[in-house]
Amino acid sequence: MVTSGRVVLVTGVSRDLGRRFARSLAAEPSVGRVIGVDVVPPRGDLGDVSFVRADIRNPVIAKVIAKEDVDTVVHMSVIATPASAGGRGTMKELNVIGTMQLLAACQKATSVQHLVVKSTTTVYGASNRDPAMFTEDMEPRRAPRSGYAKDVAEVEGYVRGFARRRSDVRVSLLRCANVIGPHVTSPITSYFRLPVIPTVVGHDPRLQFLHEDDLLAVLRHATVEDVPGTFNVAGDGVLMLSQAVRRLRRPTVALPAPAVGSLGSVLRRARLADFSPEQLAFLTYGRGVDTQRMRAVLGFEPAYTTAEAFADFGRSLPPTGGRTDRVLAAVEEQLERGAARPLTRGADHG
Repeated sequence: MVTSGRVVLVTGVSRDLGRRFARSLAAEPSVGRVIGVDVVPPRGDLGDVSFVRADIRNPVIAKVIAKEDVDTVVHMSVIATPASAGGRGTMKELNVIGTMQLLAACQKATSVQHLVVKSTTTVYGASNRDPAMFTEDMEPRRAPRSGYAKDVAEVEGYVRGFARRRSDVRVSLLRCANVIGPHVTSPITSYFRLPVIPTVVGHDPRLQFLHEDDLLAVLRHATVEDVPGTFNVAGDGVLMLSQAVRRLRRPTVALPAPAVGSLGSVLRRARLADFSPEQLAFLTYGRGVDTQRMRAVLGFEPAYTTAEAFADFGRSLPPTGGRTDRVLAAVEEQLERGAARPLTRGADHG
């Protein structure tokens, strides 16, 4: 089949942002066809996007790329939450093994000319030794040892290896700040949706956000503009955590870091929030990234600042109502139990 315009394959279209991106990309004048790939069909309407049910962990993805004569691949299926993947083991398989198989398929396909990978600023980690702003050529001060951050570091390593082996392919790696907006469900939005927000005592981390609409816009821009390189992507400015929770008019409870981690485990089991070690580090130390290359080289300017993106998210939150009092009482009870067993708590975190 002869198609005028790009033939783009998008992974991860069963999730809302992947589906919305694929659908918006299909409306681009320079795009001829969009093929959406995932293990399960999306719940919403894909519009003009052709859906192919395929698992990128399986070598069959190479047949899809070859059959459809794909010239551009947009990889969006790196998952941040174990619960949404069916457990940590499955999450790692999807993130790491899936990326390996996808890149192996791209390496064999002579038709592929451009690869866009949605990564995250989580790859920089968060620690008390971090610089004020991370630039794209900086490494994390502490290499991630587990979880989503380790997955992302491995994914980026495989992408760099692919770029060396296929130097003819233009590779765009987008390190996006925490994506936020009315339709986003993620560890950070689940945290801010809590009726009472736990914070780490003595710390007020700096936060950067990227609005969900700007995520879709930068992915479209990177896909059609063919600008290779690694780019930090975030809304202008930063918010302190204290500023963010004041703007939400949510009550907070300041706890020692181990207590926040313990409370996070309870919230995770209750499916109210997903507190990973990297999430706890982020809420302790925060993170800032430099976005000069995004503007000067990639040629992209987000429509929302960090503060505006957060405000739009905040407008979607319902009032807490009586849940606040109940949650505060539960937290107080847990703290009282913990104070009665100081030696046990120390052993748990030793």
